Amino acid sequence: MLGTAEMIDADKMSTAETIQTELLHRICFLDYRPGDQLKEAELAAEFGVSRTPVRDAINRISHLGLVETLNGVGTVVVALSVAKIQHVYEMRLELAALIGTMSPREITAQDRATAGDLLREAMGLSESFDPRQYVALNHRLHQLIASLIGNSVLQSFWWQTYYQAASTWYGAGNLMGPDVAAALIHELRDIVIALENNDTKAIGFIQRTHIGYGYQRIKTHLIAQETT
Repeated sequence: MLGTAEMIDADKMSTAETIQTELLHRICFLDYRPGDQLKEAELAAEFGVSRTPVRDAINRISHLGLVETLNGVGTVVVALSVAKIQHVYEMRLELAALIGTMSPREITAQDRATAGDLLREAMGLSESFDPRQYVALNHRLHQLIASLIGNSVLQSFWWQTYYQAASTWYGAGNLMGPDVAAALIHELRDIVIALENNDTKAIGFIQRTHIGYGYQRIKTHLIAQETT
């Protein structure tokens, strides 16, 4: 049984994790853009907490390279460097292959139902594309994929690299359009089939393939940026 001090520490950790997740969502969904300042006092008031868990949450995000603290300015959202983006995608390609081999959990009927729902929503999105809806769908897909990972360390790295990649992918406005919805549909169709066959290893290969496609698009985007 946890002692009083341990329970308090656990509560602080839970609060910091909740704030961290919300701040990451805002960065990746472009509610916070590069250059925007994260003000501890304002965030503490918004979440109804002291500044300590807010500071802890921001410190956890800083190692992802998505925020940095500048003297005389405070903590601001930053864009990843080209080299860091390349490293993130290279790591995601390697991690994806491990999804089905490192203690994957058993696939359930709920997993199949979730994938089916996502596929139907993606098909609707291709008819009337909305960038924010695409981001939300893609995020829910990654929640499903991450939940299939039984190895806690792998799952942690998977989420870290997802947020790093997402901050770049979602921020590249010229990559957002009906074609990415079509790619999401293809990905989900493959995932639905893999889930129906209880094949977690295939899920990893599917992710690796589609991460590779995304990486090629990102590299084209970065080259175009350097040219201009």
